[in-house]
Amino acid sequence: MRPVFDGGFSDVWQGIARVAPDREALATPSGHRWTYGRFAREARGLGAYLTEQGLRPGDRVGIVLYNRPEFLVTMFACLAYGFTPVPMNFRYRSIELAGLLMDSEPRALVYTRSFRPLVDDAVEIAHSATALIEVADEGVASPAAVGWDDAVAGDGTMPERAPADGEMWIYTGGTTGRPKAVRWRVVDMFRSKLFSIYDMNGLEQPADVDEAVAAAVRYQRTQLVNLPLAPFMHGTALSLAINALAVGGLVLITSSPRFDPEAAVRLAIREDATQIVVAGDAVAIPLVDAAERMNAALPLLTSVVSSGMRFSAPTKRRLHRLGDLVIQDIIASSEGGGFAVTVTRSADEVPGRARLYPDAVVIDETGRPVADEPGTRGMLARAGAIPLGYFRDEEKTAAAFPTIGGVRYVMPGDWVIVEDDRHVEFLGRGSAVINTGGEKVYPDEVEDALLSHPAVQDAIVVGVPDERFGEIVAALVVLRDGQEATQADLAGYVGERIAAYKKPRAVVFRASIPRGVSGKVDMARLRAEVADELQQDAHA
Repeated sequence: MRPVFDGGFSDVWQGIARVAPDREALATPSGHRWTYGRFAREARGLGAYLTEQGLRPGDRVGIVLYNRPEFLVTMFACLAYGFTPVPMNFRYRSIELAGLLMDSEPRALVYTRSFRPLVDDAVEIAHSATALIEVADEGVASPAAVGWDDAVAGDGTMPERAPADGEMWIYTGGTTGRPKAVRWRVVDMFRSKLFSIYDMNGLEQPADVDEAVAAAVRYQRTQLVNLPLAPFMHGTALSLAINALAVGGLVLITSSPRFDPEAAVRLAIREDATQIVVAGDAVAIPLVDAAERMNAALPLLTSVVSSGMRFSAPTKRRLHRLGDLVIQDIIASSEGGGFAVTVTRSADEVPGRARLYPDAVVIDETGRPVADEPGTRGMLARAGAIPLGYFRDEEKTAAAFPTIGGVRYVMPGDWVIVEDDRHVEFLGRGSAVINTGGEKVYPDEVEDALLSHPAVQDAIVVGVPDERFGEIVAALVVLRDGQEATQADLAGYVGERIAAYKKPRAVVFRASIPRGVSGKVDMARLRAEVADELQQDAHA
């Protein structure tokens, strides 16, 4: 039996920097490049600065950045020194970001200058005593913050090995409720990704950090050039980027808060990208549209990866026509990592079938493992290297991380039907959360915003299917007698109070919303009615 891997991402990156300091780690469209040596040097400088500011292992560091090299440098520094990195959604409004600050209580916050108004307001609302580190892009520098270049300019001694109890947090809504921080031990995060880092790249899993470093140095740079087009603040893009760095790969960083598909295609061509990370159809459709308009060839592209998003068969077929590539459509969650993957190697194989990861199981409603019983319905689960749970939420931790038969599992709520040879049919997540373009939207939050409008008497928010975004936010609204409001009025009103992606893209006005004696609504019926009505309007 092979020993349990005892190390984390920063240990491997630091080892690569020592053995192959001139190998390239990061590159941007502007031509700026980071070798593994520079990557480690800046992480060491940032870690030393945060230590000087009084941070100690376990203290949280908030990250409010779009995809930029500084994001990954901050991750490296935090993981190596034992600080807890906490990526935060830069699309939030001030009050929403303040909620994360009050929950996670970061001792430092790294953000881009263009987000200064957002950060200043959130820090004031949260009464957060936070060291501010500002990355220059657009806008006026904050006198309360230290500039990034100054923060990474110092020197120090990076710990040879990251603290064994170091953590990484990922905010997620889980299956219900407001965003919650999933607490991963760094060593468990790495162990949970051994299959995706090594097996899925045709490599043997290492037994320890030295073997991982040796494998990365042997792994040629042209074998893995990763281009994440989804935001790092979400799990998929960040996960695939740090996986690529663990095997000595090159990560291409768009360095823009907005997705520009033509710029992405140009960057992929210039840098010979071998792996592109998308967020289902929301990113893949405009990407393939741009490639077709540009008549672009991507001869070295070998894989396209997506996770947790609608990724339709027509879009996959169009991507396959761009070159000889493999598409990996992963069923995953922030709580548990990957559970199953659908792999297609050509347009003829689409739509493909999802197959369980080696360490994934299916648990039925009685708590019985049923992954080998075709036709059985159950919930995806994993044991072993899984998170500690949710921060400050013992009730939801107990629900999502149950102990069954003496074994602790993670079960985020994804239901499947078991098929032959560990294949599964994905049924969906048992909750009302709306997944629109990779962003999770909670109906209660949007309903609260709508109900605060003086013209609105009643409102219900549902997710309805959408070809590009998987789902869109739709609202059924009852107006008060004598009051008037249009869809544009309500969408604009909501967009001023919560993040713009949460505002309803469709509004259906009703004289009333039918409710039972208890006040509950038949959500499945209403969702179907709204979807039908919107489809009829689209074809009218």
